[in-house]
Amino acid sequence: MNATPTVQGAPQSVIVVGGGIGGLAAALALTRQGIAVQLLEQAAHIGEIGAGIQLGPNAFAALDALGVGATARQRAVFTDHIIMMDAVDAREVVRIDTGDAFRERFGGPYAVIHRADIHLSILEAVQQNPLIRFRTSTQIASVAQDGKRVEVTDTEGNRYQADAVVGADGVKSVIREHLIGDPPRVTGHVVYRAVVERDNMPEELRINAPVLWAGPHCHLVHYPLRGGQQYNLVVTFHSREQEQWGVREGSKEEVLSYFQGIHPRPHQMLDRPTSWKRWATADREPVEQWGQGRLTILGDAAHPMTQYMAQGACMALEDAVTLGEAVKRCDHDLEAAFRLYESVRIPRSARVVWSTREMGRLYHARGVERTVRNMLWTGRGQSQFYDALQWLYGWKVENCLAGPIQP
Repeated sequence: MNATPTVQGAPQSVIVVGGGIGGLAAALALTRQGIAVQLLEQAAHIGEIGAGIQLGPNAFAALDALGVGATARQRAVFTDHIIMMDAVDAREVVRIDTGDAFRERFGGPYAVIHRADIHLSILEAVQQNPLIRFRTSTQIASVAQDGKRVEVTDTEGNRYQADAVVGADGVKSVIREHLIGDPPRVTGHVVYRAVVERDNMPEELRINAPVLWAGPHCHLVHYPLRGGQQYNLVVTFHSREQEQWGVREGSKEEVLSYFQGIHPRPHQMLDRPTSWKRWATADREPVEQWGQGRLTILGDAAHPMTQYMAQGACMALEDAVTLGEAVKRCDHDLEAAFRLYESVRIPRSARVVWSTREMGRLYHARGVERTVRNMLWTGRGQSQFYDALQWLYGWKVENCLAGPIQP
């Protein structure tokens, strides 16, 4: 860790708004540069909702840079493959091996993990860090800055000052609203998530891989969690309703109504969950500028994306590490560091947002488009798959401030 920089005898300070994966990771990254962090979280308790997430080699590179990679690995399930199946006829469309050759190529594994477990792996390090202070039950109402300081005010009228502010306050970010004020792009796609105990999972589907069943205007995903004792189940469909961005309880009846004509093998999973959480999804159009002065944003506040490439949490982790590296590169000139950080993160995250949208189209293809989709990867070898993924999984702390990642 670098020597702590001082401003009139006090350490530099940054307020991080939001205690999710991105916010905690940003707090860790900044303290590794000797910066004191005040972390403000609107929930009464810092934690995560949801079920499983996937972590590519780029996520593990970021976790290692934050000093929590070993802890996360202990809680993760390392997969053998990434598999896409056709949900109509149960044929295999593509299989990417994620074993030794994959790890050697990208310098890290592919894994799945419960969202609460990855969050806890970072939170434990944050709780042990003397440069980080918590405040929960704190909802931010406004933010203002002058040439030297930034001040945020919460809904109770309390004010907090620091040298800079990082908004990691999620998809409905108050900090983004202040900086950009752009509307979300509601996709009309609905995601249901559930966790199924191992004994309730069909034995033929207990596969050590993220398996995606691509159907017409819908798809299913399943993979193991917590040593294979549980399975994450995610289903997605194009809603008939006019959706609004948000989360609520779901119903099995609604799920079943969207999965007509699906092969019995994947369809049997729809009866397994005892409860569902329902997400109406949205993303935002990429923009040319995230921050101003001593304000910036990261994670879902900066680049909310749909789930089709399983990169939401991975991008937030990359953001955090890149922000810390930019502070170091700019010799703790925070305003310059924020602009450097944005200059590399905006185009990379935009590429992921746009690529994710296209993957959603491929997953939900029907008719002739489905036929073409199923032909796209025919005859492709594993090295060719790896070459195509280099731009995404080749990210490391050593190249995080460079331009586009080359094969």
